[in-house]
Amino acid sequence: MLGCVVVPAAGCGRTGDDGPTSDPFAYDRGASLDVREFGSWQDEGATVHDVSYASPHGGRVPALVVVPDGDGPFAGLIVQHGMPSSRRDMLPIALEFARLGAVAVAIDAPFTRRSGAPVRFDERDRAEQIQLIVDLRQAVDLLRARGDVDGARIAYLGISYGAAMGGLLAGVEHRIAAFVLAVGDGGLVEHFRPRRDAGGSLPSLPADRRRRWLDAMQPIEPLRYITRGSAPLFLQSGRQDDLVPPADARRYQRAAPQPKQVKWYDSGHQLPPQAACDQARWLSKHVGIAPARYVRRESGD
Repeated sequence: MLGCVVVPAAGCGRTGDDGPTSDPFAYDRGASLDVREFGSWQDEGATVHDVSYASPHGGRVPALVVVPDGDGPFAGLIVQHGMPSSRRDMLPIALEFARLGAVAVAIDAPFTRRSGAPVRFDERDRAEQIQLIVDLRQAVDLLRARGDVDGARIAYLGISYGAAMGGLLAGVEHRIAAFVLAVGDGGLVEHFRPRRDAGGSLPSLPADRRRRWLDAMQPIEPLRYITRGSAPLFLQSGRQDDLVPPADARRYQRAAPQPKQVKWYDSGHQLPPQAACDQARWLSKHVGIAPARYVRRESGD
């Protein structure tokens, strides 16, 4: 360990303007994040910090904080991985956007911090989904506590499962100015519902276990929460996606409120490089990053 620094969370009180304490995603913004740094390294125009912070739901949240060279103030950007994956898989994206002028944060979802399957089809999935959203809200606190981040210019970029959870976050966390949701669907219930086309379906479960899982997960399904969002949304989908079939993507897109932009690509679940260019341009409009690098790359220079 290279040192320990305590960073106070932004705001004060139990839940601020977020409603009553019965809200499953409420947490104490006045508590210390207790950020601890374990190492850092340089990478072409940015510095990567390997850190963790305390989760209100227990344990610590492993995170990478990628800081552009220079003094700022910079935009802030949370980049969230898919399933199964981890924060380290998001490092190339975080580095690219840091070079475009954003302090980027990538965290591990709770399922990444333990052994076993990402989805266990019991009530523990509900607890972990709630914990992830609270941990992401704390990532907003982490960014807002930095002197080099403009707290009014914080965005979120999620891919696949991270895009689904971004819809839930959009309905809960209104300090985020813009959301990019790439190849997402409406959540785990939506993803595993029975269907004839491609995609997932619930494994063979006893009827009572299936009912308990659905009862636990449906009330916190992103497909429901995204309707409560107020920030601009950019939703990207692939026409040949076999993990998030177009019908599922369209349901998610229809549930998303205005203002929103929807773009389809002739691809599967892995979107083409053009999608990254579109993300950079869209974020330049909403949080003020500079997409010049992507523009030059697209033109072949």
